[in-house]
Amino acid sequence: MTDLTSDTSNELTADTLPMAFAQLQLSDPLARAVFEMGYETMTPIQAQAIPVVLQGRDVMGAAQTGTGKTAAFALPLLQRMLKHENASTSPARHPVRALVLLPTRELADQVAEQVALYGKYTNLRSTVVFGGIDMKPQTAELKKGVEVLVATPGRLLDHIEAKNCVLNQVEYVVLDEADRMLDIGFLPDLQRILSFLPKQRTTLLFSATFSPEIKRLANSYLQDPVTIEVARSNATASTVEQHFYSVSDDDKRHALHQILRQRQLKQAFVFVNSKLGCARLARSLEREGLKTTALHGDKSQDERLKALESFKSGEVDLLVCTDVAARGLDIKDVPAVFNFDIPFHAEDYVHRIGRTGRAGQSGLALTFVSKSDMRLVADIEKLLKTKIDLEPIEFEEDLPDIRKQGHINDGRRMYQQESGNLPREDAAARSPRAQRSDYKPRVRSAPADPFFDKPYEPSLPPEATPAWEGAAVRPGVRSISGNIRSKRKVAALFTSA
Repeated sequence: MTDLTSDTSNELTADTLPMAFAQLQLSDPLARAVFEMGYETMTPIQAQAIPVVLQGRDVMGAAQTGTGKTAAFALPLLQRMLKHENASTSPARHPVRALVLLPTRELADQVAEQVALYGKYTNLRSTVVFGGIDMKPQTAELKKGVEVLVATPGRLLDHIEAKNCVLNQVEYVVLDEADRMLDIGFLPDLQRILSFLPKQRTTLLFSATFSPEIKRLANSYLQDPVTIEVARSNATASTVEQHFYSVSDDDKRHALHQILRQRQLKQAFVFVNSKLGCARLARSLEREGLKTTALHGDKSQDERLKALESFKSGEVDLLVCTDVAARGLDIKDVPAVFNFDIPFHAEDYVHRIGRTGRAGQSGLALTFVSKSDMRLVADIEKLLKTKIDLEPIEFEEDLPDIRKQGHINDGRRMYQQESGNLPREDAAARSPRAQRSDYKPRVRSAPADPFFDKPYEPSLPPEATPAWEGAAVRPGVRSISGNIRSKRKVAALFTSA
């Protein structure tokens, strides 16, 4: 395995200056698309991966999130597939030649959009298939013929079983966010998909970490790969300013409001750990005057795409989401990320804060830490190999008390009362009628029963025998319980001899 490692923390010299895209000598259609997208200088992963992929070598690459991995594999693959470019309308002339597998629907849709932009001046066709939506439109696109197929593993297997696509002419396979695919149990699906592909192919594997499982996958399906690692594994971007605030669970939303106000943040991701907590927190923030939308796994695919689009267009200020949005989503110019809940896995912290500070821009990562979160903070310290200092936060007196602004249940059973849930006498006191000068509260009293005011009187004298005991023994009868009935006497049909 060839090792090609670079540490971007080193100072740039004349020999390590960033390369310009003009040096790649891309074909005119690709160069035109890259120019229109504003690409000028390649990122480290692009500068090292693109020349290797152009040579037809297998690649095993690791880079920080937000460093341009999509262009690192898409541009050289499109360049190599231009030899198959044709304007024919026959589906047979457009077989699947490049397969890109991704773990989440949002990431697949985003990568497909980028690939379409890169190849818009070519005759190479591309499409995307993922779950959560109807298969019929996807089937229609596949039947027309596509050269580049972007997919999630589960939905791709559905199309394979339905014989909607054939993968026997695939020349290039990309496994993006491979560590995430293994985390959510896609290994059996990956093995099935790869069994449908030709043995002779170029395989590109991109992962945030090189875990033992990733290395075993690489040894099984990659042939003498070039290892490209442009930064220390699990490192956070230097452009992201990180803060950890010591806040109780009840004060987290109060702290969120204050920080948004003090730092004048226009947009932000707000990450939580559970789908239920995500939905509840989004509703609470919406009632408190913030333009908010939620993104989690229980939403339909159409709802998830609409939530992303509204956040990208600036219609909403806060995107409250679970870790479904922590990988690969590229939304430019998002100034901040809030970790309302600390992630259970320390690696997810790196991916979460990678949603800000992208493409060299500065970003802000703010994490709320309660007393029960100290073990998770220790895991992040171990991963980042740095000491985390908790900062106190002082609340402003003039900030409204958000805990009085409606029903609140953010997943931690923090339920507050409002007028509809106050005790009955308090709710009546706040009603409009109670404000009138001639108002007299009506007191309802149940009619008294004199029987319950009488003192206790025994019904029998103390020496009396209870009726059930007197009936138990009857004179002239065997001493058995009076509750046992005697047998009936019947005439015998036969007599003993």
